Amino acid sequence: MAVYKVTVATGDMMEAGTNNSISITLVGSYGESHQTTVSFLFLPGKEKSLSVRCGQDLGPIVLIRLHKWRLFLEDAWFCKDVRVTAPNGTLYRFPCYQWLEGVTTVEVREGSGKKLVDDKLQILKEHRRQELAARQEAYRWKNFAQGWPRCLSVDSILELDSNIQFSRIRATNFTGFLIFQGASHFLSGFLLRHTSWNSLDEMRTIFSRTQGRDIGGCLVCCPLPFPLH
Repeated sequence: MAVYKVTVATGDMMEAGTNNSISITLVGSYGESHQTTVSFLFLPGKEKSLSVRCGQDLGPIVLIRLHKWRLFLEDAWFCKDVRVTAPNGTLYRFPCYQWLEGVTTVEVREGSGKKLVDDKLQILKEHRRQELAARQEAYRWKNFAQGWPRCLSVDSILELDSNIQFSRIRATNFTGFLIFQGASHFLSGFLLRHTSWNSLDEMRTIFSRTQGRDIGGCLVCCPLPFPLH
């Protein structure tokens, strides 16, 4: 009987935890373990530890499989990393740093940074081939218009995988800032204005409420740098 100590870490960002079922399979050079349940509840920034018992030594652990199952409602999970300690004390690290959504299985290689020529096992060669195919499918390009740079072949960012989309935290902050700016402009009369400004003094009055807020150094957040004449 070979016993492997496993530690699974959840990211510390907002909504990183999940109440869906997460299980793990260890894959070694000599074989793989049975699928073992880790937990049904993961909290942001916390770790879960468990023991995976195998009938024989699996040899060097080359990759792991993380299985996510939806119990009632979908609840995405952000896995930070997984650490596996073999019976002989060898520590294997598996950096994940990605969202798992829906009912899915994600394979993560041991984080020693091996090259293609280092993949001696067929399972590692197949994993690399599947990973390349998945990336080619996710990052397909199209021409937006003649003479324009190419862009991703999607109609909406909602079609993209969460790991490709803009950070959830930054997106939430950006959306909140836009709501605040919209409310400020509405209250100052900017959004209801149907005519042009008569002078730069009017523009200065409209935008004075938002000066000093950094949204990229545009006119909205900076005093006018030129004289009013």
